Amino acid sequence: MDLVITESFVAGRFVLAAHGEIDMGTLPQLHSALSRAVSVSPGRVVVLDVDGVYAFDDTALGVVLGAAGRARDFDGDIVMVCSAGTLRDRLARTGFDRAVRVASSLADTGSMVES
Repeated sequence: MDLVITESFVAGRFVLAAHGEIDMGTLPQLHSALSRAVSVSPGRVVVLDVDGVYAFDDTALGVVLGAAGRARDFDGDIVMVCSAGTLRDRLARTGFDRAVRVASSLADTGSMVES
């Protein structure tokens, strides 16, 4: 039940890279990291890279959706990086990818930043 979230700036974007498990026990940590990223980057895109995550429960989707809404209130957004086929399929099946942009790699987020 560990989650490690690292923060960095890549090409002017605030990037959160998550590694581990996102579940009820680690949701406060995800929420806090996203809230901080959105607050220090108003009007910018925040990238959440979940390629290092091996468990991502449904409540985590709600936390990311809430953060995206807060980011949009300040003319920013959230883009999620996810290359794992099973999680990408789940994001498409639930419609999450219609509410939050999902890229297959950090490099692919560059074209999404200004769109």
